[in-house]
Amino acid sequence: MNGTVYKSTGSWYTVKSEEGQFYECRIKGKFRTQGIKSTNPVAVGDHVVFQLETIGDETVGVISKIGERKNYIIRKSVKLSKQTHIIAANLDQVFLLITLNNPPTFTSFIDRFLVTAEAYEIPVVLLFNKMDVYDDEEMVEVDYLVQLYSKIGYPCIEIAAKEGKNVDKVRELMKGKTSMFAGHSGVGKSTLVNALEPGLRLKTAEISEQHLQGQHTTTFAEMYDLSFGARIIDTPGIKGFGIVDMDDDEIGDYFPEFFKLKSECKFNNCLHLDEPKCAVKEALENDEVAWSRYRSYVQMVTGEEENPYRERS
Repeated sequence: MNGTVYKSTGSWYTVKSEEGQFYECRIKGKFRTQGIKSTNPVAVGDHVVFQLETIGDETVGVISKIGERKNYIIRKSVKLSKQTHIIAANLDQVFLLITLNNPPTFTSFIDRFLVTAEAYEIPVVLLFNKMDVYDDEEMVEVDYLVQLYSKIGYPCIEIAAKEGKNVDKVRELMKGKTSMFAGHSGVGKSTLVNALEPGLRLKTAEISEQHLQGQHTTTFAEMYDLSFGARIIDTPGIKGFGIVDMDDDEIGDYFPEFFKLKSECKFNNCLHLDEPKCAVKEALENDEVAWSRYRSYVQMVTGEEENPYRERS
């Protein structure tokens, strides 16, 4: 039987068959995914082949094969530094939810996420959430970020999931596609899913006042079929986003505004660090490239760990 993985709990997988039936499945033996040491060999969104087996009074599925993935979102595993975790596979697009505070989303996190998505050719839409609670100063900062990322080519939508502001725009972009919602815990992923499809009633939680961080309400990635012809993958909140399996000389190619300037650098293998006549550094000095983007790039190339509490500037 053929099916798609809708939920992964690490040892059991909920699979929807082509006929529309859901089965609880486990994997047969050990899988290796394209040579990547992953903590989860089977991810939500995977297309799989499975067989049904009867154990006692129960019928369970056994996954015997994973189909080739067109793409996936991957990050370093939190538990095992040398391993990776595939968040979701076979995506048409990702919506990255961003909040200025409660909790704060810093540009270093946004940029690492965008680089990973670029590497696997997954379109990203940036959703600036909680627009109903920002003061004038914060609105100016949102405007700055929207202009920054829009200029690079990333669609940006200002939303207020609780109030329903611009939720219809998100819904239109989702129709006929498999989308993933990502972001820190507390940015409003589950609230937005509930606004899009009230019948789901996903669990939401308040922000921790002490640490201004969200409480984890989604424990495992899970996909849902929505009434307007879309599929959404809701994911656990991500604190940090370590990039995986990228050589230093390719990271710049995943910054679209750097890639456009690459041919103007004096050296073909320019890393945009200390090399002479670097077009990216010249654009930076002329305020044609954002300093926050360049700082994120340097962090990635030099292997500096992301600091989720680093101030924006």
